[in-house]
Amino acid sequence: QVQLVESGGGLVQPGGSLRLSCVASGDIFSANPMSWFRQASGKEREFVATISSGGSTNYADSVKGRFTISRDNAKNTVYLQMNSLKPEDTAIYLCYMPLMFRDGIRNYWGQGTQVTVSS
Repeated sequence: QVQLVESGGGLVQPGGSLRLSCVASGDIFSANPMSWFRQASGKEREFVATISSGGSTNYADSVKGRFTISRDNAKNTVYLQMNSLKPEDTAIYLCYMPLMFRDGIRNYWGQGTQVTVSS
């Protein structure tokens, strides 16, 4: 059984910072791409950032220059450093990992961690 568990969310003032973590556990035999998505109340889930097994990264335009994704393959952990936070960053942040099995690709999601940016 593969599980993703996020942590690090909370309440922060505009301009502040938070660091999210996502730990993957289970029968994972190699490094996989890992990503962050977010979903605000009543809105569609949107892509935030992704990092490949080799360390290459991509970001949504809305967070480029403010957020940094990184990973520690030895710990099966991905991080999201969020700086210069804005109220529009308020959302549940979810960790995502695709995993290849004999019958095809399976999509794994964490339960999410709440980030609230407000004065």
